[in-house]
Amino acid sequence: MAFKDALLSEFDMEMDNTRRTLERVPDDKFSWQPHPKSGTLAWMASHIANLPFWAVMTMKQDSLNLAPAKGGSAPVLPKASNRKDLLDIFDKNRAEARAALAAADDAAYAQPWALLMGERELFRELRAAVLRRMVLNHIIHHRGQLTMYLRALDVPVPALYGPSADEQTF
Repeated sequence: MAFKDALLSEFDMEMDNTRRTLERVPDDKFSWQPHPKSGTLAWMASHIANLPFWAVMTMKQDSLNLAPAKGGSAPVLPKASNRKDLLDIFDKNRAEARAALAAADDAAYAQPWALLMGERELFRELRAAVLRRMVLNHIIHHRGQLTMYLRALDVPVPALYGPSADEQTF
């Protein structure tokens, strides 16, 4: 089995779970934050909606520099101002990510990829590992945080890997 076949199955399931969670984000609470040290609901949800784009960057570039030297620029990702924007951003990023993942062969997944901060290399890993750690696991981590935001706002939390307190079936 090709690596992408296993990855795409997992990707699709996690993206379905993520969209179901983002669909719950209330428009009138975008500026809410659970604690002064926490990001706002808008920041958290927008970050999650943009994370699939990391798969595109991982597959189409050899590295990403978060603080490039003069003349370069780090990617500027869109910020949602309401749920419709949020879902549009997510759907676009999801589709582009899936296409990039589906187009790659095993040799592409075995190539190294690096995250840089200016001249400093933060890490270098095989693309396959980056996709698991910095895309899928990263989305799952923040999606878990988002469900806690929703719970604190008394918004029903979707069933994801099994029933939630709000949805007994999934």
